[in-house]
Amino acid sequence: MLIFDAHLDLAFNAVDWNRNLELSIAEIRASEAAMTELGRGTGTVSLPEMRRGEVGICLATMFARLRQLAPSPYGCASREACFAVGTGHQAYYQAMERRGAMRSIKTRGDLASHLADWNANPQSAPLGYLLSMECADMVLDPDHIFEWYDRGLRAIGLTHYGVNRYGGGTNADVGLSPDARALLRNIEQLQLPLDLTHLSDPAFEDAIRWFGGRVLASHQNARKFANWQRQFTDAQIKAVVDRDGVLGMSMDAIMLQEGFVRGVTKPEVTLERVADNIDHICQLAGSARNIGIGTDLDGGYGTEQTPADLNTIADLQRLPEILNRRGYSEADIQGVMHGNWIRFFRETLPE
Repeated sequence: MLIFDAHLDLAFNAVDWNRNLELSIAEIRASEAAMTELGRGTGTVSLPEMRRGEVGICLATMFARLRQLAPSPYGCASREACFAVGTGHQAYYQAMERRGAMRSIKTRGDLASHLADWNANPQSAPLGYLLSMECADMVLDPDHIFEWYDRGLRAIGLTHYGVNRYGGGTNADVGLSPDARALLRNIEQLQLPLDLTHLSDPAFEDAIRWFGGRVLASHQNARKFANWQRQFTDAQIKAVVDRDGVLGMSMDAIMLQEGFVRGVTKPEVTLERVADNIDHICQLAGSARNIGIGTDLDGGYGTEQTPADLNTIADLQRLPEILNRRGYSEADIQGVMHGNWIRFFRETLPE
């Protein structure tokens, strides 16, 4: 079954982590066997593995954030450096397009053409991607978003972890800044969907009040199952549903398993816990219309931080059977795996 994954850091892995995503998972893991950093030697995503798992379309991110305090592996010292990193990530996707391995989806027509090609021959169609920005630190000022849109940006989130110049992200307790208000006005003018993922609780409330356009949550689970700020409360889930947004289910164990500590805890949850999140959101929403997949696989971690029964991204194909056993209709399963995201972007992409 076709899978639409709404959050994959492909360029981060290819450029920042220097992975050749055209290799097999086994080859990538072998090339990192001597590395000790968390996430090395345990990756789950490559282009061949995505094809094997029928992941034919995704939101592919650009990711760069301002560092908060001391220098760290994640974070740039200036917004100009963030812009440069984001530009480099887009350049990677453009190079993969030139090779014929990926296809940029910027319009409804592009989306229709890609789906037609995929349905005709999924073994030869390139990976379709919509360009997404995780953390707006690479937007130099509120008016700079118009340039990014012209370059193909089709979804944007404002923050990541901590506080940036647009406001509070995960594990922060502050709202959005005045610059964010100006940026949101421009995003709304462009009819660009706003990704509410990684907003602090106060920033989430500000975004819902200040932004009148379409919203999504690309990789966002329920706080009920992992009770800390990275997940959404029931009220936040309902706020997304009320705006007819879609929430993508993440495969990060830190978002699925209560008390999970990165680098310390071993994953005990399985893909059944992902289904638990889907069930919970369905109960809140009254249907399966607002749920999709947004794995965040290889988002700085590997199998040491995924469900215990997920070895590669291809294992997402176990979800339809799990949902079938739980009584989901075939139409609802297809909606979760790809249909809800396709509908959302048919409604939000330009002609």
